[in-house]
Amino acid sequence: MAQVTIIGAGLAGSEAALQLAKRGINVDLYEMRPNKTTGAHKTEKFAEFVCSNSMGSSDPTNASGLLKQEMETLGGELIKIAINCSVPAGNALAIDREGFANTVTEKIYSNPYINVINEEITEIPKDKNVIIASGPLTSDSLADSVKEFTQNEHLHFFDAIAPIIEKESINFDKAFYASRYNKGEASYINCPMNKEEYEKFYNFLINAPRIELKEFEKNAKFFESCLPVEVLASRGVDTLRFGPMKPVGLVDDRTGEKNYAVVQLRQDNSAKTLYNIVGFQTNLKWSAQKELISLIPGLENANIMRYGVMHRNTFINSPKVLMPTLQTRQRENLFFAGQITGTEGYTESIASGLLAGINMSKYLLGEELLVLPTETMLGALMNYISNPEHTNFQPINSNWAIVKEIDLPRQIRKNKKEKNTILSQRAIDALNNYLK
Repeated sequence: MAQVTIIGAGLAGSEAALQLAKRGINVDLYEMRPNKTTGAHKTEKFAEFVCSNSMGSSDPTNASGLLKQEMETLGGELIKIAINCSVPAGNALAIDREGFANTVTEKIYSNPYINVINEEITEIPKDKNVIIASGPLTSDSLADSVKEFTQNEHLHFFDAIAPIIEKESINFDKAFYASRYNKGEASYINCPMNKEEYEKFYNFLINAPRIELKEFEKNAKFFESCLPVEVLASRGVDTLRFGPMKPVGLVDDRTGEKNYAVVQLRQDNSAKTLYNIVGFQTNLKWSAQKELISLIPGLENANIMRYGVMHRNTFINSPKVLMPTLQTRQRENLFFAGQITGTEGYTESIASGLLAGINMSKYLLGEELLVLPTETMLGALMNYISNPEHTNFQPINSNWAIVKEIDLPRQIRKNKKEKNTILSQRAIDALNNYLK
C-alpha cells in the first residue's frame, strides 16, 4: 500500500496529511515538537498560529478571499475548521487559535491513515515518497540537507509576532468598539490618539531598545508585509498613521470626533478574553514593549499575555527547485509545501499543503497532477514561485498582480472593485471548468 512521509505538522503539513488520508493513503507525519522547540511555537499542537490569528479577508473580490474560496472548491480540510473556529473580525477570517489547533490535532490523531511520530527528521529520506512542510523554522540539520539537495543557498527573512493583551485590562473609558467604515460586526477594539499622544508614542518607539540579532541572522531580510512596527516607524513620522495606525473610517460614536491615529486590537480567542495588537509585530526588548504599550490610550495598565518576538524564517529558492505541481525538478516523489516554498501567509501555507497532498496522491495513483490555471489565485501563486525566470526570488502573498492578465475597458480597469469582481468570477469559472 502507498505510504507518504510528511515532515512537519504545521498548517501545510496537516492539510497535506488529511488530503492523503481521505484518499486512503497511509501517512507517517513527523513533528519534532515537543521534543525540540522552534522558539516561536508556544504549544505542541498541530497547525498552531504563531503570529496573528487573522487569515486575511474572506471577501472573494480580495486576493486572499478568493484563495479561500478556491480552497473550499478543492475540498480543503483546514479552511472548513477555520470557518468553524472563527471569531468576529469584520470582513476578515480570524480564528480562535487554540480551538483551531486543538481541532486539527484531534482530527489528525483520530485518523486511522495517519501515524504521528514525534521525532526530528535531520535529512531528506532518500527512498520514500516525501512532502517537506517543515515551515519557516526548519531545523538547522534538515535545512542543511535541503540545501545540499537543492544546490542553492537558502534565503532568509525575519518574521515578527505581535503582543497579546488581556481584554479585562483595557480601559474602555478611552477605547471603543468599531470596524473600519462600519463593515461587518464592530469587533475591533480601537484606542484613539491625538497628535500629542501620537508624537510621544512615536518618539519612544524609534528610540526603544531592541533585542540584538545573532550573527547568522544579520544578513537576513524583513518580509515587507510583516515588518516590525519599529522598522516601519523608522521610515518616517507619519508612516504608521498611513499604515497600521491609520484613523480613517474609525469614529467613536460617543464623541463623533476624528482621531489623529488609532491602534486596533483584534479578538484572538472565542472567549473574547485575549486581543492582539494589529500590525504591532516587534523585536523590542520586553521591558520596552511594556512601556510602549502603556503609552497607548486605553492600554495604560494593559496585562500583556504574550510579548512580541522576532525569528528567522527559511525558504528555498523555489523557482530553481519546484514545478507548479510542487514536485521538485530533480526528484518526482519529493514535494515541498508551506512557507518553506516562499508562499507567505497562513492561507497560502494551507493552500500549498492542500495542493501538495492532492498531487502526491495523484502521483501515487498514476493520475495526471493538477497544474491549476493561472487565472486562479492558487494557480497563479504556484506559477509565480516555480517560474525559473525569477532571479531574485522573495516570499510572496496572494495578490492580483500575479494572476493572468485580462483585457478590460479602461473605465473598468480604473474601478478597482469592479475589476476585482470580474477577476474573481473568472477565477472561479476557470477552476470549476478545469476540475470538470
